[in-house]
Amino acid sequence: MQKVAFICVHNSCRSQIAEALGRHLAADVFESYSAGTELKDHINPDAVRLMKELYHIDMEAKGQHSKLLSDIPPVDVVITMGCNVQCPHLPCAWREDWGLEDPTGKSDDMFIETIQKIERKIHELREKLK
Repeated sequence: MQKVAFICVHNSCRSQIAEALGRHLAADVFESYSAGTELKDHINPDAVRLMKELYHIDMEAKGQHSKLLSDIPPVDVVITMGCNVQCPHLPCAWREDWGLEDPTGKSDDMFIETIQKIERKIHELREKLK
């Protein structure tokens, strides 16, 4: 089974959502991981709350936490969230940038829009990797 890493600077919001949705929607096709170039002390509380409300996924209870690139296993696919920073090289067979705006500090509507975009992209990725 292929391993997919969702990468963002702080690994606290978009990449965590992608990891959770990847595990929820595509675990039969790929393993999901997330990591960042810097650590935060917690996952974004709005992301945690809305993922519970929308999908009944408790990211914290499932053991998700902010991780560095060095904390995840070697991966086959790297998905960057669109952080507009230069990511360090992470060896992989395939890389893609999703260009997602960070909803941190924005309205629930903006968060939900971002979560829905991630969900669509997870479904697309699942089909590509099948």
